[in-house]
Amino acid sequence: MQALGLIETLGFTTAVSAADAALKAADVQLVAVEKVIGVGGSLGVTLHFSGDVAAVTSSVEAGKAEAQRVGTVVSAHVIAKAHSDVTGKILNNYLLPENSTEADSAVSPPPPLQSSVPTAKPPKSADLALASDSPDSPDQPN
Repeated sequence: MQALGLIETLGFTTAVSAADAALKAADVQLVAVEKVIGVGGSLGVTLHFSGDVAAVTSSVEAGKAEAQRVGTVVSAHVIAKAHSDVTGKILNNYLLPENSTEADSAVSPPPPLQSSVPTAKPPKSADLALASDSPDSPDQPN
């Protein structure tokens, strides 16, 4: 890995806007995305960019400027040559798949929601027969 650029934002929309601007600004790759629910339930998103130092620097500046326009930037930083432990032990936890294409990395619809509420089963025909034998209201004779 050459240079490592980081942009940390509050909110997903801010992060997507920052990533778009950064990737359009110079020849860099988005190599990782880290999402953390922070204090107060805010979503913190850190974008990790890789490329040569000049490209990463200009990308981070462009991404930071766009993120500030849209929302909140927590921090932005460029590491000219990250230590192998940084990339090997920290960054590897958040790397994007290498075989993904631009179309794959676009925002995709979320998976269908799985309900934890049990659904009611339809009554059996025997249960319906028993229900029809019982009076509908207390005023009816037995």
